[in-house]
Amino acid sequence: MQPSIQHITSHAFFSPGEDCLNAIISAIDAATRTMKICVFTISDDRITEAIMRAHQRGISIKIITDNDKLHDLGSDVIEMAAQGLEIWVDKTRNHMHHKFAIFDEQRVLTGSYNWTRSAALYNHENILITDNASIVQDYSREFDKLWDDMVKYDPEGESKLV
Repeated sequence: MQPSIQHITSHAFFSPGEDCLNAIISAIDAATRTMKICVFTISDDRITEAIMRAHQRGISIKIITDNDKLHDLGSDVIEMAAQGLEIWVDKTRNHMHHKFAIFDEQRVLTGSYNWTRSAALYNHENILITDNASIVQDYSREFDKLWDDMVKYDPEGESKLV
């Protein structure tokens, strides 16, 4: 019996410009079941709007972000939490500096690209999207580990251990 061979599709995108932004929004819009987002910050309203559209479509969304960047001017994370999205944060002096997302447990988006307007307008950054099953599993395992180590952000008060 012949072993099955996975056909892997991967694409790289670069900024400045809107290639990375459009790739992120397309990946969010294409999600049909789940999204696990683990990013340093989210302040680009266009990405936030795509996440909120996915939330309204009933996609299960979990977001992990940095506890300090949460309060930056322009951060959309507090607003998303107030709209009912599940947000977890680190509680350390160090930064949760990852930038990756997993869509439907089938695709990973990762790279240096911060989910900010400055990243699209000015910064030299990148993202890679792949459906390599081994890579998807690695990132999903790391997300789940971080989720277990973080605390839930409570928009009504202080973040707390749950």
